[in-house]
Amino acid sequence: MRAQKNLLLFVFTFACALGVIAGSYLAGTWRAREELRQQGQRQLQLMAPDLQTLLQKYETLPFVLGFQPDLIEALAHPSDAPAITRLNSTLQTIQQQAKVGAIYVMDRDGLTIGASNWDQPLGFVGKNFSYRPYFDAALHGRAGRFYGIGTSTSEAGYFIAQPVYRNGTAGGPVAGVVAVKISLADFERTWRSSDDTIALADSSGVIFLSNRPDWIYRSLHALDAATERQLAHTQQYTGQKITPLSGHADLFVTQSVGQLGWQLMLFPGQSRVLRAGVQWAAAAMLLLACAAVSSWALHQRRRRLEERMASAAALRQAAAELDDKIVERTQQLRTTNQHLESKYAKLQETEHLLRSTQNELVQAGKLAMLGQMAAGITHELNQPLAAIRAFADNARVFLERGQGEQVAGNLGHISEASARMGAIIGQLKGFARKDETVATVDLAASVRASAFLLESEFRRHAVALEIAASDGIRVTGDSVRIEQVLINLLRNALDAVETAERRVVVIGLERDGACALVSISDSGEGIPEQVVAHLFEPFFTTKPSGKGLGLGLAISSSIVQAMNGQLTAHNQVGGGARFELRLPLQTEGV
Repeated sequence: MRAQKNLLLFVFTFACALGVIAGSYLAGTWRAREELRQQGQRQLQLMAPDLQTLLQKYETLPFVLGFQPDLIEALAHPSDAPAITRLNSTLQTIQQQAKVGAIYVMDRDGLTIGASNWDQPLGFVGKNFSYRPYFDAALHGRAGRFYGIGTSTSEAGYFIAQPVYRNGTAGGPVAGVVAVKISLADFERTWRSSDDTIALADSSGVIFLSNRPDWIYRSLHALDAATERQLAHTQQYTGQKITPLSGHADLFVTQSVGQLGWQLMLFPGQSRVLRAGVQWAAAAMLLLACAAVSSWALHQRRRRLEERMASAAALRQAAAELDDKIVERTQQLRTTNQHLESKYAKLQETEHLLRSTQNELVQAGKLAMLGQMAAGITHELNQPLAAIRAFADNARVFLERGQGEQVAGNLGHISEASARMGAIIGQLKGFARKDETVATVDLAASVRASAFLLESEFRRHAVALEIAASDGIRVTGDSVRIEQVLINLLRNALDAVETAERRVVVIGLERDGACALVSISDSGEGIPEQVVAHLFEPFFTTKPSGKGLGLGLAISSSIVQAMNGQLTAHNQVGGGARFELRLPLQTEGV
């Protein structure tokens, strides 16, 4: 019940506080709006006379020009070239002295026969402005006024027109129309220094002058069909699509200027209204906060005393519970430690078994290679044995004949054949040994030794073996295991070109940055795409049953990784596969 009472009191207090803050905000914004409206009205009262003065300044200029003899004569004789020349010169001189945009004279059909800008690329001479309202008004004896974009220059301006009477007497027959174009761009440049938005709109609500470029040629409201047709007929804003101005501020002041129903408008910045409202609301919040903090401080002081007593009792209970948990956790940690020690011992035993199995697997791989090379090695040894037998038989015959020089030659051939057999047997013994020795390895020597062991098989299968090995490249590792990897890769390359039309295997050795790069390329059909991802997996092979277990590349990759190297494979652009063996170069001084 007490909790429910406290909740209701809190909700009521919170609602009252929100009401006070909202009321303060509304009062502040209302006051700011009134001040801005009054300030804007005073500002417009200062701006409007300047604009009105400019519009009235040139009001009499076209009327006076209508009585100039040069204008009357040119309209009377439009084909008289000297008269037109004098007219253009007169208009240009008056335009320069009066500092207006342009002065031009039109005949009764609206065709311009003379203008102050006659010598400019966008001059008015020859242009017809009969569609302009100011021309129609002047043709009927009235002053014509109009604001729009020039169809020749594409520059906006204020146009004032007056009739030119044929006999130079007001009220007589109208011979043509004289018009003056005035630019209002100076006002627009002056308005840009104001932080508030200033706009000048015509009687249709179309803004044609403003210190905000994105407001120009936008309407204060959607135009009706009749207004749109009128604008299109007079080409008042030619080339501009008039669209309603959305999202403009509802706070603005306006004042009428000119004789065309123009409205000079000023839109005070809304930020000042919002800022005033926020300031009033913030002041109310500050006062309420001070009152709330004072009440809360008194309430908290009373609660602190109660909590301090409760905390002391809770601390005593927590200390007792902590002692119990420490004893329980200590026992759990002791049991966990014993379990980890047991697992660590099993892990060491498993690791030892794994290393032993891996070494046996590598040795089995070497023995398997020796078995595969047995036929070739036997053939390689049979040749020097047959040569020794033949040279021995010939030596016996030469000895019986007393030909000592021929006997010495045959004995030399026997010695060379024996040396070749010894080299082959030495390579096999070194390759077959089981112990692992980490030392400096001359990769060029390992490449040649591997090629030497398979030389007979390459000859027997009519496969060309090309060696391009740079000398002086050394790494740290086991030469026997490196040769085991190279022999396995060479045998795979030999199998890959078995059915190829061009049978070539190339083994290269070079430096590649901080690594030694051994590459073995073949001219076979390459590696199928579905095989590349599984190439170095154990027991994966593409060879027929009985020709391989799929362990060669897996063992080779394991050997290379143990020496901090990398074994990769990819297809060549010109065809065939390329295996690359990278091993870190030996550091100088090792």
